[in-house]
Amino acid sequence: MKAIGYTQSLPINNPHSLVDIELPKPSASGHDLLVQVKSIAVNPVDYKIRQNVAPDNGEYKVIGWDAVGEVIATGELVSRFNPGDKVYYAGDLNRSGSNAEYQLVDERIVGNKPRSLSDSEAAALPLTTITAWELLFERLAIKQQHPNDKDQSSDIILIVGAAGGVGSMLVQFASVLTGATVIATASRKSSAQWVKKLGADYVVDHSKPLKEQIEKLNIGQVTHVASLTHTDSYLDSYVDLLVPMGKIALIDDPESLDITKLKPKSLSLHWEFMFTRSMFQSKDINEQHRLLNKVTDLIDQGYIQTTVGKNLGTINTENLRAAHKALEFGKSIGKIVLEGF
Repeated sequence: MKAIGYTQSLPINNPHSLVDIELPKPSASGHDLLVQVKSIAVNPVDYKIRQNVAPDNGEYKVIGWDAVGEVIATGELVSRFNPGDKVYYAGDLNRSGSNAEYQLVDERIVGNKPRSLSDSEAAALPLTTITAWELLFERLAIKQQHPNDKDQSSDIILIVGAAGGVGSMLVQFASVLTGATVIATASRKSSAQWVKKLGADYVVDHSKPLKEQIEKLNIGQVTHVASLTHTDSYLDSYVDLLVPMGKIALIDDPESLDITKLKPKSLSLHWEFMFTRSMFQSKDINEQHRLLNKVTDLIDQGYIQTTVGKNLGTINTENLRAAHKALEFGKSIGKIVLEGF
């Protein structure tokens, strides 16, 4: 089968950083589905793994953690899917990724693809959907409500880095499925327009001091913070902005955080890592299957939209390198997708 991989952790401009390869087609057993990959999306985790995790003994490592495809075969323990089903998923960080024609994935972290979306539109969603959902409803524990309910709560959530992949889903979930007031941050006009379109109530510029901008809104103190980027740079602002007993959830990897600053206000800190359930085979691993299917219903009912920012074309080395470059530069809006081999 066709695949794209690497043997060394190299800068993306190096022609060997990602290369076209041929690998044996895998076989499904246990809870696994064998999926023929139709479309993929690229995330920051892709380039972080490529930069920092080299395979052993010169073997090829295949990465990629967002895919849409068709189930070709199933393991003997599979009960949720059949051959021919269209699915979407983020996969498992410890297994071979979606930058290949065929991939094995545990059915318990797979959802039915939204019928109303194309393959590439759906491929933009799984990793960021799971991350945003778990962060909002499990880490920050904000009360979920039906999209038709219009009950306004006292929650005020600040989403820092809201125009990216996770932020784009988080803004929608907070706007559609909670009664919270949503403050999104964006530093460019195009980014601000994007997050407003997705449902943010207010937009502030994270390249400028946050506290002064938020106080001018005159809506009260922030109760929850979703910190999606540069948490170490903003921590002092979060401490100033949050109400006592407020909550911070982050997804990035700051080199260090002085959490003693949280003590006076009894603030809580929560880390969201969507691969935890699959990495540790947690007892509730099926929650990712459940939440993906719930979001599929929300999409097909018109409540949630895809977050595709750019389609770079066919899944090949040249286009995948371009996607990595764009993400490393840090200026993409929404998700980058590729489609077909």
